[in-house]
Amino acid sequence: MTGLILKDIRKSYGAVDVIHGINLDIKQGEFIVFVGPSGCGKSTLLRMIAGLEEITGGDMMIDGEKVNDVPPSKRGIAMVFQSYALYPHMTVYDNMAFGMRIAKESKEEIDRRVRAAADILQLTKYLDRLPKALSGGQRQRVAIGRAICRNPKVFLFDEPLSNLDAALRVATRIEIARLSEQMADTTMIYVTHDQVEAMTLADRIVVLSQGHIEQVGPPLELYERPANLFVARFIGSPAMNVIPAKITAAGPSTTVELVGGRSSTLDIATAASEAGKSATFGVRPEDLQITTGDDFLFEGVVSIVEALGEVTLLYIEGLVAGEPIIAKAPGILGVKRGDKVHFTADRAKLHLFDTGGVSYRAK
Repeated sequence: MTGLILKDIRKSYGAVDVIHGINLDIKQGEFIVFVGPSGCGKSTLLRMIAGLEEITGGDMMIDGEKVNDVPPSKRGIAMVFQSYALYPHMTVYDNMAFGMRIAKESKEEIDRRVRAAADILQLTKYLDRLPKALSGGQRQRVAIGRAICRNPKVFLFDEPLSNLDAALRVATRIEIARLSEQMADTTMIYVTHDQVEAMTLADRIVVLSQGHIEQVGPPLELYERPANLFVARFIGSPAMNVIPAKITAAGPSTTVELVGGRSSTLDIATAASEAGKSATFGVRPEDLQITTGDDFLFEGVVSIVEALGEVTLLYIEGLVAGEPIIAKAPGILGVKRGDKVHFTADRAKLHLFDTGGVSYRAK
């Protein structure tokens, strides 16, 4: 069983600590996605797994073997970079075969692996072409095929789609999803800042912030039950709306008073000692619904309407200083700038965070 275990992994550059005691257990065949804002440490952590960055502290185990000091070429890992890094004077076949030739594999084995990888990635008819005769998506598939030919224990992807345009990104993302299904026993670790890639590809998402893990879990678990305010705001687009609140009644259900004096009861349990404390109320844009009834969460004046066809985004100013509330509704709405609207939401989909940003659901 080829798994990957990180035990208290740390990374420092001189006196500057950038990775702070990462603990993570990745099982064989899992597709793990690292996400987080720029500078959170996700690419550094991936490079440490690859052996391209030294480990300052902690232990890294691959298939039960400590690999802290094992060189990259001996770790059984293949990495696909953001840039294709293809040899321009070599054909697709030769680019994919290059690593195996260096390793002195037999011609028969090289040919078998190259053609098998080409078949998986639908590159067979391009094997005689040079990289300049390929599209960006095809070049990235060649880079993936080169990694497949190495028959690795672990695949590492460092933002492989970020250089592609929107249409190619979608097509190549689908290819990677298919690859994951076809190579179900191979562990894959993928770094991205794109939430769509994370939500659609991952078995589990690892959310990183400032060198710490904020939460690990399946995509929908992070979406529906974020552990803290950082995860709640990072997962989902547009980001979760957050509103200052005060807990007015605690217990199996919790009542909060929002800015503006409106109260709402949430299906969230809080201890009696929480009554009277400040909190942060959260609701996702897609969970807000326009209502004409008196039982509404809040009201506001529409400042911007973004009609996108399949959805409409409404921006409501004035409820929270410096930041609009966003509502995301399906289809095209008959709402225009300057209209006063009232919003409600299913109370089971509302969120509440304490003054430290921790979700009351996670306590």
